[in-house]
Amino acid sequence: MPKISKKGVEMPASPIRKLTPYADKAKKDGKKVYHLNIGQPDIETPEIMLDAIKNIDFNVWAYTPSEGTLAYRTKLAEYYNKIGYGITPADILVTVGGSEAITIAMQTCINEGDEIIIPEPFYANYNGFACMSNVVVKPILSHIENGFALPSADAFEALITEKTKAIIICNPNNPTGYLYSKEELEALKELCLKYDLFLFSDEAYREFCYDGKEFISPMHLDGLDENVIIMDTVSKRYSACGARLGCLITKNKEVIQSALKFAQARLSPGMVEQIAGAAAVDTPDAYFESVNKEYTLRRDTLVGRLNAIEGVFCPNPGGAFYVVAKLPIDNSDKFCQWMLEHFDYNGATVMMAPATGFYSTPGSGEQEVRMAYVLNNTDLNAAMDCLEAGLKAYPGKI
Repeated sequence: MPKISKKGVEMPASPIRKLTPYADKAKKDGKKVYHLNIGQPDIETPEIMLDAIKNIDFNVWAYTPSEGTLAYRTKLAEYYNKIGYGITPADILVTVGGSEAITIAMQTCINEGDEIIIPEPFYANYNGFACMSNVVVKPILSHIENGFALPSADAFEALITEKTKAIIICNPNNPTGYLYSKEELEALKELCLKYDLFLFSDEAYREFCYDGKEFISPMHLDGLDENVIIMDTVSKRYSACGARLGCLITKNKEVIQSALKFAQARLSPGMVEQIAGAAAVDTPDAYFESVNKEYTLRRDTLVGRLNAIEGVFCPNPGGAFYVVAKLPIDNSDKFCQWMLEHFDYNGATVMMAPATGFYSTPGSGEQEVRMAYVLNNTDLNAAMDCLEAGLKAYPGKI
């Protein structure tokens, strides 16, 4: 029998989706499952975006340019320049979701066997993207005790070798919700300039910053234009995960020209999605204000309920819509599966993502879970009732 590839064997499974069969079985058995495992917002997609799709009128559903339509890239430049990026449509490559932006960035900028430094815990699929691109991930550990603040510049510098080509950050962070400060980004800037590194910035959660905290992008830092690669998506900003529409942004002309060759190889991003994306740029500020207020309420509910449970610790995140919580359990993979397979409270259970999958360092995150506060407040409270009861009943509680 033919064998699958070495890469196929090594490709990691998603910690966010790997427990789905157990959730499906729980539902088949009649349990209600509260999904806190995945960042699928229940917030309504902006009406202006949906109306653009409903009003589409064309006779041929054609290819678009590999870099994306000029109309969409022009509207995107308008959006980014409103927040001070100072870019042109030529600095934008439209991608099929933020995931493709990340893989194209890796394949464009990093040679096989070269290294990228990523603060962990990090978005689990970075491991998968690195595997696809034959790139080596060098994790740098952040800690729940200080809210997952960025490690020191010295800690980063200790990991830099002749094979290091880039640093990746996600800001605000998935899975921790940590919002990086200007001082932390300035420290990364100095390292990137000193060692001639790329700085990849995943900004999928840019619109979700709380308590009046300011979002700072590497695009806002002087003297870093040739080093910065922004990777973005409409998925979270407009609650449009199914659109699969993202972009790569850089002022480095050599990078954008090389990235285009990878984009040409996959032909083009979708026409309908770009029509909707262009309309979405005109979403009123009131939409984001309302969404921000709702997520702040949900965050406060989830963090408050978690920290009220005996033995649980959860930092208060400054952005995104995730928390990582430390639980009094022996193993998060076992616990999350047990909650789906063997436990219910009033006919319901909770699906969470084991945090082990968001680390690259072996043994890390074994008592931690990631939760997405993408459910309404009533369901969040019900989920926390269920979790609290589950922790009391779990045989591996410590």
